[in-house]
Amino acid sequence: MEILENVDTLLKTFWFVAIPTSLIFIIQTIMTFIGADSSDGIEANFDGNLVESDAPFQLFSLRNLINFLLGISWTGISFYTTIANKPLLIILSLAIGILFVFLFFIIIRQVQKLAEDNSFKIANTLNKTAEVYLTIPENKKGKGKIMISVNGAFHELEAMTENDKIQTGSVVKVVKIENNNILIVETI
Repeated sequence: MEILENVDTLLKTFWFVAIPTSLIFIIQTIMTFIGADSSDGIEANFDGNLVESDAPFQLFSLRNLINFLLGISWTGISFYTTIANKPLLIILSLAIGILFVFLFFIIIRQVQKLAEDNSFKIANTLNKTAEVYLTIPENKKGKGKIMISVNGAFHELEAMTENDKIQTGSVVKVVKIENNNILIVETI
């Protein structure tokens, strides 16, 4: 490349890293949007468990290497004329490269939350508190209704009690589930 012949070695190095890394990043991005990057190293078999977590995040992957190199190279190019101290420029570039990998990790964690199963399961109501919506008759003589929050969503469910009548507005605790659809509650 004739353009880079009369450039300082450090700046030339930043450019030689930035150009191919940016091209690979663009290809990865296009593949992501067309759905061709179904395996990204996220589920690779790697024995070095560097972080105890349920997130299947692979620290050493091609995507993280590209993010790291993008951070280093473009930071070095951007601040080359601003920061005269070369070791400081290299340290800043390394820090930004690590920050890029960390930001990618945060983005992946947020995207994985979209895949969580937050469907309602009546079993998740056990031992939770709720508010009586319609009065619950005593000793299972009839059904009332409660409002209960499960996985951040409110549900109106039928409830009965084995004790005294529970008035609207009372706070109750779910103690049992009958017939997979009726909650047995008691006052707190």
